[in-house]
Amino acid sequence: VQLVESGGGLVQPGGSLRLSCAASGFTFSSYTMRWYRQAPGKEREWVADITRGGGTTNYADSVKGRFTISRDNAKNTVFLQMNNLKYEDTAVYYCYTIGYWGQGTQVTVSS
Repeated sequence: VQLVESGGGLVQPGGSLRLSCAASGFTFSSYTMRWYRQAPGKEREWVADITRGGGTTNYADSVKGRFTISRDNAKNTVFLQMNNLKYEDTAVYYCYTIGYWGQGTQVTVSS
C-alpha cells in the first residue's frame, strides 16, 4: 500500500488549497478514505472521511463548511479542497486508510 499526498504549500488567510492523495497497492474503490492533520505540538486529529463510493462524507466541526473531501475511483485519488483557510489550519495533512498513512504534506497559513 502506498499513499502519496501533494498540493500543500503556503497560503494567506482566506485562501484555498487542494490536496491530493494518490493511492496504490490495494483496491482503492473498496475502502473509506480519511484525511488527518497534525499541527505543531498537537496530536494528530481526524479532518474528514469519504465512503468507498463517495456517497457519504463526514467532517470535523472545525472544518465543516470550509473543506470538501472527494474521490476519483478511476484515478485512485482522494482530494481535500480547503477554502477560507485560517491560521489554525496550519498542519501536516495526512491521507489514511486500512492502517496505512501517507508521508504528509505541509499546509501553512500565514500572512
